[in-house]
Amino acid sequence: MNHDIPTPSGTKDVISSHSVFGAPCWVSLTSRDVKATEEFYGAVLGWQWRPAKLGDRFRIALADGSPVAGIAGVATMWQMAVAWTPYFAVRSADDAVARVQERMGTVAVGPISLPPGRAALLADRDGATFGIWEGDLFTDWETWRNAQPAFITLHTRDAFDAAIFYGEVLDWASESPGCCEVHYEGGEVVLRSRGDVVARIESGALEAAPDPTIRPHWQVHFSVDDVEACTRAAELHGGSVLSKGSDEAVLRDHDGAQFTVTARPGR
Repeated sequence: MNHDIPTPSGTKDVISSHSVFGAPCWVSLTSRDVKATEEFYGAVLGWQWRPAKLGDRFRIALADGSPVAGIAGVATMWQMAVAWTPYFAVRSADDAVARVQERMGTVAVGPISLPPGRAALLADRDGATFGIWEGDLFTDWETWRNAQPAFITLHTRDAFDAAIFYGEVLDWASESPGCCEVHYEGGEVVLRSRGDVVARIESGALEAAPDPTIRPHWQVHFSVDDVEACTRAAELHGGSVLSKGSDEAVLRDHDGAQFTVTARPGR
């Protein structure tokens, strides 16, 4: 969730979760140490930082002055896993949570009130963690959407089964005007919102694998200018490189959270 979504009074370009329901609307990292996290992602992704309204353990990451992610240094205090989590816009947090429970998913937190909206942290029936947000998104949200992250990918046991689960929870491919479109392309499920690819679902993850990178999970991709420079910076600042190609690398930060850097289109 955005730990710092401003009240929209007096602002412009405020978009509600009701108008982009079903689409990813934010990404958040649960970490152990805010300062160490700032140093790592500042070096690897060039982010700047500002405080969040929720307190000293929270930060907002900025790229070129625009908010791109939230950081919550509460993993130890709240006994939560260190991980990146995508949040999806919903029209009703209560309805989404009820649908998750009806379909054998898990409710970890919420819904809780975080004015000007409500949020919940959930897991699908294969254990992949995700969040939902009901309410106003921050001003100039479209800039975030077009800048970073590039997209998110669900690595799961069965892409088709997962698409049914998320479709029913998040109103994908429903008859509602403005809903996200679902397409099956080359063995993947591709999610589009307003014509843009915003998420992919891939089969092949192993539900009981001892390695968390193989178990079902949502992977957050950040678009960057130089993948090689990001991998070098990650290793220099206590992270590691899990895999690397010519235009993409899967990295692990100093705290163990996994994410992907992807070359911007045209590079």
